[in-house]
Amino acid sequence: MKLTGKQTWVFHNNVYVKSAGTAVGPKEAKGPLGPLFDEKYDDLHCGEDNWELAERKLMEKAIAHSLNKAGLQEDQIDFLLAGDLLNQNVTSNYTARHLGIPFLCMFGACSTSMETTALGSLLVDGGYAGKVIAATSSHNATAERQFRNPTEYGGQKPGTATSTVTGSGAVLITNEPSEIRITAATIGKVQDYGIKDANDMGSAMAPAAADTIQIHLEDMGRSPEDYDMIVTGDLSGVGSPILIDLLKEEGIHIASQHQDCGLLIYRPDQGVFAGGSGCGCSAVVTYGHLFNELKAGNLNRILVVATGALLSPTMIQQKESIPTIAHGVVFERTGGVH
Repeated sequence: MKLTGKQTWVFHNNVYVKSAGTAVGPKEAKGPLGPLFDEKYDDLHCGEDNWELAERKLMEKAIAHSLNKAGLQEDQIDFLLAGDLLNQNVTSNYTARHLGIPFLCMFGACSTSMETTALGSLLVDGGYAGKVIAATSSHNATAERQFRNPTEYGGQKPGTATSTVTGSGAVLITNEPSEIRITAATIGKVQDYGIKDANDMGSAMAPAAADTIQIHLEDMGRSPEDYDMIVTGDLSGVGSPILIDLLKEEGIHIASQHQDCGLLIYRPDQGVFAGGSGCGCSAVVTYGHLFNELKAGNLNRILVVATGALLSPTMIQQKESIPTIAHGVVFERTGGVH
């Protein structure tokens, strides 16, 4: 690994995506990407007694699918890096307790998918691990209960609100050559533009995404045209235009390359307000849809920038503004770019 510029790791040793697994809930299964997910459930309880157990099952299934595709067992994995949205990362901790894999618990809110992937890639590139699983999850009902009101409450939401994705994604990172290589990662800085509305995550997170994308391009000496797609985590229909405008002010034009996972995972008629969000959003879209596009040769090089709002219910009640962060990872089709 070499630190390039201010905030970017370039991986010079073999860092590859061996496999990935996804598990989603009913709304995600009925969305435009539904056929691409490995495990789909037709109710939010996923056959469990409560929502928290349901989210845990999603992560367990995502990890199991990543292992099964690679033909590996838990004891063959060197480290598990995982995180989620619930207090004390209980989904990740309780999932890890029976896997028997050395575990690093991480939290970056909805940026956790690329945070865990970046750190997992660093471990493999540095020779500290040969096989790492990076996983994250979210669940619409568990997130609503913790951050807002239980879904039974039926409170009205503004159009800027997003719908938390019920899903989990896991990626197995190894030093064994495969169809997808991880070549770089840019670690973001916390940004806070003073936004206090917890129902407008897109506006809050757009500055963090803009900062990370700008730094990444500067560090790498690249332009947006060097990527087939620059994907954000869950800026939604509100944050995505703000991101494009913020970068345009810096002379960076990404409109032709930009997509957002929160807009890709649902159809507009699914009642998701401004789009999707949550730890599982960028994970299932990247590890499902985008990896398939890379393998098929429809994409050669993509930059995935997962965005996270680092808030808590207590801080919102105390009228604090919302700090946000974004981490970016570059995935390339092997043989596609050099």
